[in-house]
Amino acid sequence: MRIHRLPPETVNRIAAGEVVERPASAIKELVENALDAGARQIEVQVEGGGLTRILVADDGFGLSPDELLLAVERHATSKLLPDDAGDYDLLRIATLGFRGEALPSIGSVARLSITSRAKGSADAHALRVDGGAMGQVSPAAFPGPHGARVEVRDLFYATPARLKFMKSERAEAMAIAEEIKRQAMAHEAVSFSLEIDGRKVLRLPAEPAGDVGRLARLSAIMGREFSENALLIDHDREGVRLSGYAGLPTLNRGNSAHQYLFVNDRPVRDRLLQGALRGAYADFLARDRHPLTALFLELDTALVDVNVHPAKAEVRFRDPALVRGLIVGGLRHALAGAGHRASTTVAADALQGLRPGMTPAPAYRPGPSAAGFSSWSGGGWGPALAQAIPGLSETSARHEPVFEPGVYAPGMGEGAQAPAPAPDLVDYPLGAARAQVHETYIVAQTRDGVVIVDQHAAHERLVYEKMKAEMAVGAVARQALLIPEVVELDPAEAERVVARADELAALGLIIEPFGAGAVLVRETPALLGETDAAGLVRDIADDLAENDQALALKERLAEVCSTMACHGSVRAGRRLTGPEMNALLRQMEATPHSGQCNHGRPTYVELKLADIERLFGRR
Repeated sequence: MRIHRLPPETVNRIAAGEVVERPASAIKELVENALDAGARQIEVQVEGGGLTRILVADDGFGLSPDELLLAVERHATSKLLPDDAGDYDLLRIATLGFRGEALPSIGSVARLSITSRAKGSADAHALRVDGGAMGQVSPAAFPGPHGARVEVRDLFYATPARLKFMKSERAEAMAIAEEIKRQAMAHEAVSFSLEIDGRKVLRLPAEPAGDVGRLARLSAIMGREFSENALLIDHDREGVRLSGYAGLPTLNRGNSAHQYLFVNDRPVRDRLLQGALRGAYADFLARDRHPLTALFLELDTALVDVNVHPAKAEVRFRDPALVRGLIVGGLRHALAGAGHRASTTVAADALQGLRPGMTPAPAYRPGPSAAGFSSWSGGGWGPALAQAIPGLSETSARHEPVFEPGVYAPGMGEGAQAPAPAPDLVDYPLGAARAQVHETYIVAQTRDGVVIVDQHAAHERLVYEKMKAEMAVGAVARQALLIPEVVELDPAEAERVVARADELAALGLIIEPFGAGAVLVRETPALLGETDAAGLVRDIADDLAENDQALALKERLAEVCSTMACHGSVRAGRRLTGPEMNALLRQMEATPHSGQCNHGRPTYVELKLADIERLFGRR
C-alpha cells in the first residue's frame, strides 16, 4: 500500500464534514459571520429542514468584490491579524469565527451564492460556488444599503452519503430554531427572525444592551415564567465575570435542555456547567430535576482556548476550578438572597388545578431519595431537633390573653400602661396563621391573599438549614475504622483522590496513599454511620474525573442531614397551636431557601386575592 495525496476537492469535503455536520451547523457559521461583520439585523429563511434552501441576510459591513473571492478560499479570514513580529496568536480570539473554513466548507458540499454590498459602496456583487467549483464575481442587485445575503441550496448534494444520516425535516428545523435562539440569547442588541417553510416561527426585536434587555430577550425565548422567577447573577473573581440569570429551584424541568452557557458571547456546551449546577442546586432539587439557567462568562481571551474543535462549540479554560467555583458561588449567593421566595408557577399550577375539569401535570415531580418524601406522615416528634424553632415544642393549646391598648386588664395597677401594639401579622410576607387543615397544612392570611403551608416540608427545610450552619462552624465529626480499609483504584484515580486529601479531611474522610493504585481509609464521617467506605471513595474518584470536585461525599453528608431533618421535624398529622404556626411562618421568612423542601418541592403556595376572585367570577 503506497501513500498518495488526496485530490483538493476530496480534502475540502473531508474538512467540510467537521465544520458542517448538519443544516444547523451551516446556519451557525453564517450567523456568526454576520455578527462578526457588525450586523444589527439578521434574517434566516429555511426550506426543507435546511437541506433544500437556507438564506441568511444581514446588515453588516458587507464584502467588496476582491473580498468575495477570498471569502470562499480555505483559511482566508479577516479576523486574525499578525502582531508586530508577524505571528498569529490563536489564544487571543476576539471574534466568533477565525478559522476561515465556513464558506469554503459549505461551498464544497452545496450550491452557495453570496450577494453583498460593502458599506460605503454604491455597487453590489455576487459570487456562486457549486460543489467546490467557483464562478466569477458579477454585478448584482441588493435590497439594503450594505450587508450580505448568503444562500445555500441542495446542502450535501455533493456528498450524498451524508444525506442518509440526516434526521427528518422537522427535527432539522427544530435544531435550527434552537441554534438561532442560542445566538439571540448572547446578542440581545441584535434583532433576529426565523422563517421555516414560509412560516415565521421566531421574531425577536433588538433589546437594549444590559441586564434589562437581556432578561427581556431570555423571557421571549425561555418563556415569561422564567423572567418572573429568575435571579440576577453578577459576580467576578480574579478577572473572570459571571452574569446572567438562574431560575428559582421550584422552577425546574426533567432534563437539562434549558441550561445555557456563553463564554465571551459564544454559545458553548461544556460539562463543567452541569457539574457546577449540580453542586449549586444540590440542596434544593432531586437528582432527576434540573434548574433553568442562562449564564454568561466574560474573561480575558488568553484564559480560554476556543480552538479545540472546528465547530467551536467546546472551550477549554486555563483554570477550570476558578470558573466552576465562580459559578457555584454566584448561584448559591443568588439563591440565598431569594430567601423564602418560591416560583410563581406554584400558584399558577394550584389555580389551574382548582378550575373544574382541569388536572394539569405538576410542575415538580420529586424522585425517590434516601431521605424519603417530605409528605411522610408517621406522626410524633423527633428528638432535640424539634426545638429548632421557638414555640414548636409547646404541647399546651391553652388560650393566652392578648391585651389591647387602652383596655384595663386584671392584675394591672393603676396608671399602668398597656403593652405597645404588636405589628399586624397580615403585613408579614407569609401573613398571619388563621387555621390548620387536616393537621397538615397551615392556612395564613396576607394583606392581599392567602398562603397555604405544608408544615412538615417547611420545618424540614428549617431544621436542615440549621444543621448545615452547625456543620459550617466546626469540623465534621469523624469515626475511626477498627480495621482501616484498602480501596483499589486505577493509579490515575488514586492520585486524584490523594491530591484532595485535605479537602476530604475537612468533610470527615481521612485517607492516605497505600502504594500505587490504592488508597487507605482510616476514618469516615460520623454522620454516615456504618458506610461502604470503598464505594464512597470510588464515587469520589468518579466525581473528580468528571467534575474535578468531590461531590459524592458532600452529597452523602447532605443526604444524611436531610434524612435527620426529615425525621426530626414537625410531622404531618400533628396539631399546632396558633403561636406555633406563626412561629413557623416567621422562621420561614428569616431562613434562606425555605421556599422549597430538600427535594425541590414547594413548602408553600401563595394565592393572590385577585386570582381567587377570578375563580368565583367576581372579576
